[in-house]
Amino acid sequence: MPWTVERPPAAMIHLPPPVLAKAVEIANALLERGHDEGQAIRIAIATAWRWAERRGLA
Repeated sequence: MPWTVERPPAAMIHLPPPVLAKAVEIANALLERGHDEGQAIRIAIATAWRWAERRGLA
C-alpha cells in the first residue's frame, strides 16, 4: 500500500512538510521499482533532504 503525507512511514513523521511530501513521493516510486520498504525509506529521506536543501526549503 503506498504511503501518503497523511499516513507516512513512522520514520518520516517528524520531517518538515515539504521534505515529507517529497520523501513520500520518492519512497513510493522506489517501492514500485522493487526496493524493499526499509531501503526505500532510507533513500527517500536522504534524497528529499538534499532536494529541499538545494531549494532553500530545509
